[in-house]
Amino acid sequence: MPTIAMSSARTKPPKPSRSWLARTLLPTGSEPDPRFTLANERTFLAWIRTSLAFLAGGIALEAFRLPNVPSWLWSGAAILVLLVGMFIALGAAVRWVRVERAMRESRALPVPGIVPFLSGVAVMATVTVLVVVLAY
Repeated sequence: MPTIAMSSARTKPPKPSRSWLARTLLPTGSEPDPRFTLANERTFLAWIRTSLAFLAGGIALEAFRLPNVPSWLWSGAAILVLLVGMFIALGAAVRWVRVERAMRESRALPVPGIVPFLSGVAVMATVTVLVVVLAY
């Protein structure tokens, strides 16, 4: 008995191997070596840990006030530290996507723009703490 070939109308198209999120965030290029992708992810997680430290610091500032420092100054400092933490988290996500796209498209890796910002914040925080300690 001859075999009957299935019509092409019945066969399902092959499923894409990448998720919708991967196709949306990383639409072009080829898969890089997994070690590089995982290293990029570890760097992202390090930035997230830094962000969480800033968020915890902002909460601690608001919770543990110094008696001689004006309330508006203390709350302002806490809000500033919280905003920096949120900005670092956002910057970490943007950097992860930019680095992943550069690796997939065989381009040079982007310069981390968040590093100068964070360095500037550290200098401003140090000066602010010195002023508060010396003034009060």
